[in-house]
Amino acid sequence: MKPITKTSKIAGILHLLMVPFGIFSFVYIPIKLIAYDDISLTIQNISENILLFKLGSISHLISQIIVVFLALSMYQLFKNVNRNRALLMAVFALLVVPISFINEVHNLGIIKLIENESNGFVSNQLNTLVSLLLDFSRNGVLIAQIFWGLWLLPLGLLIYKSSFLPKVIGIFVIISGVAYLFDSTFQLLSPGFFILSQFTFILELSLPIWLLIKGIKIE
Repeated sequence: MKPITKTSKIAGILHLLMVPFGIFSFVYIPIKLIAYDDISLTIQNISENILLFKLGSISHLISQIIVVFLALSMYQLFKNVNRNRALLMAVFALLVVPISFINEVHNLGIIKLIENESNGFVSNQLNTLVSLLLDFSRNGVLIAQIFWGLWLLPLGLLIYKSSFLPKVIGIFVIISGVAYLFDSTFQLLSPGFFILSQFTFILELSLPIWLLIKGIKIE
């Protein structure tokens, strides 16, 4: 197997590997435990399922470690298409990681507050602190998502300009990047705004699925 072909397979695996971790931490955990309009219920849910909430944090951190290797793999794959653009792509992707790791401190803070029931806070104080930490965590995710959207834009252009992947996948990836930027911007300005990426997410997956099933054309 040629090195570039092997790299493409690794990149595809890493990209798809992020999906279950992301669904678990960003979809399942909020649906199962978080009620933003009822913080008392949220605290009760987390308290009764503290291990599950911790696993959500661990899942998120694991996904960010995968991002590091994914960014490096994609850089190796596309550096001969346009080195500067490939470098920009990798930088944007790597910036997601420290933001996400620092942001996870908010969820760890929630765990600390709920596990230490004898912390001296009355119910209203605990509710306020947990509510603030949940908002901080949510906003942190949206900020990290800005860079996830940004990394997809040069990646899409690289795919479009490459000779070994279909141009339509590049267009799909660019659309996905724009959707993430749209969501981050409007969710930060107005929480609860329409989420576009829930419909465009499948377009992003066209890249790793193609890399794994079809591979790349080497001429």
